[in-house]
Amino acid sequence: MLGPWRPLLLLLLLPLHCAGDAEDPGGAGVLRDQLRAAAALCRRYWALLGCQVGSRPCDEDQTQGWSLPLLGQQYLDILSTWYCRFGDCCDTGDCRISNDLSGLESDLQGQVHGQPLARDLVLRSVKSFLELDQPDKALGLSFHGGSGTGKNFVARIMADNLFRDGLRSDCVQMFIATLHFPHPKYVDQYQERLTDQIQKTQDRCPQTLFIFDEAEKLHPDLLEVLQPQLKRRVPETQRTKPWRTFYLFLSNLGGSAINEVVLNLLKAGKSREDITADQLEHPLKAEIMESTESSFGHSSIVKENLIDCFVPFLPLEYHHVRLCARDVFLSQELPYTEAALDEIAKMMVYVPKEEKLFSSQGCKSISQRITYFIES
Repeated sequence: MLGPWRPLLLLLLLPLHCAGDAEDPGGAGVLRDQLRAAAALCRRYWALLGCQVGSRPCDEDQTQGWSLPLLGQQYLDILSTWYCRFGDCCDTGDCRISNDLSGLESDLQGQVHGQPLARDLVLRSVKSFLELDQPDKALGLSFHGGSGTGKNFVARIMADNLFRDGLRSDCVQMFIATLHFPHPKYVDQYQERLTDQIQKTQDRCPQTLFIFDEAEKLHPDLLEVLQPQLKRRVPETQRTKPWRTFYLFLSNLGGSAINEVVLNLLKAGKSREDITADQLEHPLKAEIMESTESSFGHSSIVKENLIDCFVPFLPLEYHHVRLCARDVFLSQELPYTEAALDEIAKMMVYVPKEEKLFSSQGCKSISQRITYFIES
């Protein structure tokens, strides 16, 4: 019944008995020698397999007179695919890095609702950065907008398409200000720890991504740790691989300014697709820098223009909330009706008080509302 998989399964079982020399259960010298010979053969065979389908080099004494007689090319291809799910098997580069720009564009277009400006700015910024042979600074993007407008979602989409394992990649680090750096009195320790984590991550990977959620709550001294990374510098010509680091700052700061500009433009008959970055840049930066409740706008990375792009996330409307609800139903493989989407969208609170145009929480809490809707 195993058919063509029999040789593959036999080979996969070999390492289970290769941890060390087999012990002689009965004390017979002949049996002991035979088991040790089998263990040695097994280790050599597995080493050969690893260097042929993996990324480590094959020693000459490993390969001389050896082949993989159990496997034809078809089975070797199958095994190679399986093996490379657990190791870094690449012809070139670092397999933890995918940089799938087509996938990034597709996911931003198909999954991020109501954010044409953010989609365009993120895609253009990432694409331009990846096209640089030797970047002279890290790419800094700062996402701003109200709660539930998609900042974390877009950060996750970036991670998923730039790195094989997404947010789980050892090339990606995510920090939440109130979780990872909660106590101002320990800021010196946080500085040291953050500097160490950044260095270790960059040593592991030629491309890295650092995400700072609730960035407006970061202590100013922590933001200063990032200044050298975001400043322009002479590229290190001795590097054999390009040095690339992405910094994402996610913040609700500036959401009020964005909402006010968008509301006025929509009242004037503009569509959100017509809204440009120029129309939002000045009021967004003004709110960020004038805030007395956050040190983010007073940090050197903002004052010295070290952030490459401030990305505004627009407030979401009723029909965007419906699309978010539909996506949750689809992701959970649950049936839905158009009436159900309307009922869930109507559960949300809309602002301003007169127009009731924007969802006050964006698409946040949609999953909980769908659970309540199904159970009620």
